[in-house]
Amino acid sequence: MTSQSESGVGPASDGEAIDDQDDLVVLLDRDGHQIGTAPRLAVHTRSTPRHLAFSCHILDVGGRVLITRRALGKVSWPGVWTNSCCGHPRPGEKIPEAIERRVREELGLDVNPSTMVCAIPDFSYRATDASGIVEDELCPVYLALLDDPEEIVELYPDPEEVEEVAWVGWKDLYRTVQTMSPLLSPWSVLQVRQLGEDISAHLP
Repeated sequence: MTSQSESGVGPASDGEAIDDQDDLVVLLDRDGHQIGTAPRLAVHTRSTPRHLAFSCHILDVGGRVLITRRALGKVSWPGVWTNSCCGHPRPGEKIPEAIERRVREELGLDVNPSTMVCAIPDFSYRATDASGIVEDELCPVYLALLDDPEEIVELYPDPEEVEEVAWVGWKDLYRTVQTMSPLLSPWSVLQVRQLGEDISAHLP
């Protein structure tokens, strides 16, 4: 991994210039200030630097939340159940726009940024999976609301990202976090606990 200044794009680890902003994540210092960028595919290691991410919980009109099981080929936490979608905003990309992009790419679902609520703007965590891969993220947590009561939600998961999907009641998810947290990703456990048993308290 090679970091570089915010004003320019430096060399990749193999010495070749990176000219594709799609492949960069935003690096942060411990106070959350942007200090550069790094190649997305190289940033997650046993010494992952602090970087900017997001988590999204998608809710339908009945109050159910979409949970996903990470693909078995994922580098970190393979096969673990987690929240609807996670990802990294590109340099200069607003987080609601990044969520819209990643939900479409990972799940084949369109979500409207105007229906999103930033429920935990300052959420951050550091965790290490069983293989030693580290996550170290400032990760604002959003709720994305599907606002059409007549909508039939069709999902088309990317098999490289998502192994399975399920719609569950929020209170059921909260109880699972309280009693069987090892089944879920560490960040989703922290998020659900912080959001609490009554998700409606965070909705407009």
